[in-house]
Amino acid sequence: MGGQPARVLEFYSWCREPPEKEEPLLADVSRSLGTDYYLIEELLTDEEREFRDRVRAFADREVIPIINEYWDKAQFPFELIPKVAELNIAGSTIQGYDCPGMSHVAAGLIAVEMARGDGSVNTFFGVHSGLAMGTIEILGSEEQKQKWLPPMARMEKIGAFGLTEAAHGSDSVQLETSVRREGDEYVINGEKRWIGNATFADVTIIWARDEDGSVGGYLVEKGSPGFSTELITGKMGKRAVWQPDIKLEEVRVPLENKLAGANTFKDTNKVLTATRAMVAWEAIGHAVASYEAALTYAKERVQFGKPIASFQIIQNKLANMLAEITTMQLLCFRLSQLQEAGKMTGAMASLAKMNNAKKARQVCAEARDIMGGNGVLLEYHVARHLSDMEIVYTYEGTDTMQSLIVGREITGIGAFV
Repeated sequence: MGGQPARVLEFYSWCREPPEKEEPLLADVSRSLGTDYYLIEELLTDEEREFRDRVRAFADREVIPIINEYWDKAQFPFELIPKVAELNIAGSTIQGYDCPGMSHVAAGLIAVEMARGDGSVNTFFGVHSGLAMGTIEILGSEEQKQKWLPPMARMEKIGAFGLTEAAHGSDSVQLETSVRREGDEYVINGEKRWIGNATFADVTIIWARDEDGSVGGYLVEKGSPGFSTELITGKMGKRAVWQPDIKLEEVRVPLENKLAGANTFKDTNKVLTATRAMVAWEAIGHAVASYEAALTYAKERVQFGKPIASFQIIQNKLANMLAEITTMQLLCFRLSQLQEAGKMTGAMASLAKMNNAKKARQVCAEARDIMGGNGVLLEYHVARHLSDMEIVYTYEGTDTMQSLIVGREITGIGAFV
């Protein structure tokens, strides 16, 4: 570990040699590091705590000890898929179809813990459970739900979501992928970019424009002739999740594979609004991981004869980092309550994503600064979270686009063009 202090990253190191009594230690560590400063714990239901603790233990035992090597080599940790399946969390808030039917707060807490472990693993899961399964649940017919959701809930089938194109990211409504009907089939042509999981997914939801100009979603199954992928390499963040380019050349899809409720881009937006809230929760996970690492490091790192945590500037940084984390937690907790009640708007989700991505990015940067040169080393974990936050800052809608969505709602004037 190259000169690493004996107890640096307490939150991670304990999991490499599991204690005899796991549950009290989980609570003790969380309490001692103080990342629940306003006692949100007291507002959670027993079920929400159970889901959170289940994923927290998974991140500590299975993800954190191995992920740096996968991230460094830009390899996806396939060995984790059956272990994620065992958690019984895929499908999160979906009721029925072998899905857990948890609350939106519980789903958010899972995103926090997954991201605290690793952003790539969280993105893999979010694409599968949120974007792919969520799309089928929101826009699919009953037959489509019955066919796909149960095996996807068990993670026997993995999903992907194909919206973004090389020429259309923020203006994805202008997508150029085309679809036409020929007899009892649809034929799709076009290209997609940054489509997580698509290299190995059993089903990829492809968004395409028909001959009348309407946007629809199509379930393209693995092995469909004309469907090919090329992995994007050279990423600076989220390196352990595979996000390829897709080419669709005369890909034929049966009529029953068109999503029944996907007929305009407004339908697409229903899914994006729901998953955008989860990205706001994810940002908390990266911020918490970085804060906890920096705090533990500051207590152990001795300079000028005393721990650097005793210096005013370090305490100032830590206090401000904790303040940002606390505001992010409260924002997301309330957002998920509104989502549960059916009162969350698209602009509300955008506000949370905009705020949390920006604040978490800064928290991760401050953590790296506190750790000095060691902060750029993967073994201290913060560099990975900082790099991954650059991706979170952009995906599911950039900071600028989120601000314009909010701006349109508060002024009544669209400023997109």
